[in-house]
Formats: sequence, structure tokens, C-alpha cells
Amino acid sequence: MPLRLIAKDPETNGEHCPTVWVDKDKGEFVIQGWKADETTTAECLQAGPVPDTEGVVRLPVRMAQALQEACRVAEQSDVR
Repeated sequence: MPLRLIAKDPETNGEHCPTVWVDKDKGEFVIQGWKADETTTAECLQAGPVPDTEGVVRLPVRMAQALQEACRVAEQSDVR
């Protein structure tokens, strides 16, 4: 799976930090973030169930630029 690294959280030490990638082959974003706490997960469950194959993660707002870049990369490729 050829992932394109977009960015790691610039305010961490490089380990255990939120990260954003784009998988051009699968047309997907890959996100590493902090596991959501029970309160956040409960709020998300109000919109519907979260299957065992999915998870709720948190990213700091300072990662907004990385998410925007991931969107640009996805839009400029053959990702669908």
C-alpha cells in the first residue's frame, strides 16, 4: 500500500503523534490520532453506531493544514 505521508503533528516529538497520509491506490485518507475518550465516543454514537472495524480518533486543530493538503493531494490524483 503506497501511502503518501502528508504531515505529522509539528508540536510533538515525532513519536506517538497524530499523522495524516493519503492512499492513492485505495482512494482513502489514513489518519493516526489519539483515541477518543468515552465522553467523545458517546457523543459520536448519537449519530449512529461505530462498528468494531472503525474507531473514533482526535486530531488537534493545528493539523488542519495537513488535512487540507491531504485533500489537495487526493483531488490532484486518480483517487476516487
